[in-house]
Amino acid sequence: MCDHKSQIVETLNRNTKMTSNFTPIHRQETLGDHVLAQIRELLLTGKVMPGEQLSLRPTALALGVSMMPVREAVYQLVAEQALEVMPNRSIRVPILTAAQFCEVTRLRLLNEGYAVEQAALRMNAPLLAQLRSLNRDLADAMRATVENEGTDNGEVVALNKALHFTIYEAAGMPMLTKIIEGFWLRIGPILNYDLRRGSERTREQLAVKFHDELINGLEHGDAARARAALYEDIGSTFHYILQKQYATSAEAMGASDVTAGA
Repeated sequence: MCDHKSQIVETLNRNTKMTSNFTPIHRQETLGDHVLAQIRELLLTGKVMPGEQLSLRPTALALGVSMMPVREAVYQLVAEQALEVMPNRSIRVPILTAAQFCEVTRLRLLNEGYAVEQAALRMNAPLLAQLRSLNRDLADAMRATVENEGTDNGEVVALNKALHFTIYEAAGMPMLTKIIEGFWLRIGPILNYDLRRGSERTREQLAVKFHDELINGLEHGDAARARAALYEDIGSTFHYILQKQYATSAEAMGASDVTAGA
């Protein structure tokens, strides 16, 4: 009996030594990922405006979590330059300069254009149907924005993002999609100046028309046609925001190469 007890004790000691090499998995780690994902989505889908402050305590209350995961998520986004810390320690959505806006747009054209070309090689009927459905929903949201003039419709920016990323993810290049997401963290809030506030471009549903042509190119496996439609979409938005928000032009910024249909 004593020998049996000794064997049990020895086994328990060996197991304890082995498990001491593991780091306990805390619920807080999963919670932190969830909080980060939600704040990232706020930026990607233009739910916040450039210059808007993000208060930690109200954010934590809204998410039903403690301050710690919110603080960790916010400072990770600060490291990614998707948020910034002001001299008074407040956190806000960055306000891009015209030069920064030009740079991000150039990088978007390069990376998103390549993603569209790759997606054109991998299209299928269900995916095309999904894209057309998203574009119809976008048209409806734009129509609602016009009918309720003066009322922001955050769904317009969110649907626009959903359509674009459905295409980019279809390229089957996760690292490229992650790079593009980094640009959208900076550009998502700026798109509010065009899409969310019901501009004349929203009334004319220009983005919907460009998307239709983009989807047609994808449907026919025509990578050049799809990329040209994407360039029209990004380029026309770029020129509109430069003029309306920054009171300047692509030519004045030395960005005449960033043209619709480039």
